[in-house]
Amino acid sequence: MIKEKSVQDFLDELASKAPTPGGGGAAAVMGAMGAALVSMVAHFTLGKKGYEAVESESAGLLQQAEALRRQLAEMVRADVDAFNQVMGAYGMARESDVQKAERTTAIQAALKQAADVPLACAELCAEVIRLTRPMAAIGNKNVISDVGVAVLAAEAALRSAALNVYVNIGAIKDEAFVADRRQRLERILAGSEELTEEVYALVKSRL
Repeated sequence: MIKEKSVQDFLDELASKAPTPGGGGAAAVMGAMGAALVSMVAHFTLGKKGYEAVESESAGLLQQAEALRRQLAEMVRADVDAFNQVMGAYGMARESDVQKAERTTAIQAALKQAADVPLACAELCAEVIRLTRPMAAIGNKNVISDVGVAVLAAEAALRSAALNVYVNIGAIKDEAFVADRRQRLERILAGSEELTEEVYALVKSRL
C-alpha cells in the first residue's frame, strides 16, 4: 500500500474523511522512517575512513534496520485490513437471535485481530529504538543527528501503536485475552522512554 504511493498521496488520504489510513498506519510509517534513518547512517558509516573498526557492526545494524523497515511498511496494509474486518463485523445482520450471536462473535474476533496488529507494530518499533543505541555510538558523526531523529520517530511510533492496542482491548470481552495483551504491551513499553532519552543525549554529545 504505502510502497505504491507518494508521500503526498499518503498524507492526503490520512487527512481525508476516509477512516483509513489512520493513526495505526501513521504509527507504522513513523516506525519505518526511524528504521530507514538507521539504515542511512549505517550506509554513511560503511566504507568510510576512520570507521574501519566498526565496519562489521555497521553492516549488521544495516541488515537489521532494513528488515524492520520492510516489516513496518507492511504494517500499514495490515492495519487497514484489520480495521476493515472490524467494520465488516459491525455491519453484519442482526435481525434474529442467531444473527446477533454471529455478529457479536465476529466483532470480538475482529477486535482481537485489530489489537494484535498494533501490538506487533509496537514490538517492531521497540526493536528500532534498541537499534539506535549502538548506531548512535558508532555512526558517522557527519550524520549522527539523524540517529536522534530515528529514535524520536520510533518512540513516537511505539507510543502511537500502544494507543491503538488500548482502544481495541477496551471493547474486548475476553478478560484473559485483554490481560495477556496488556501485559505484553507493558513489557514492550518498559524502558523505552529512558532508552530514547539516553540515545538522544548520546547523539547530542557527538554533535
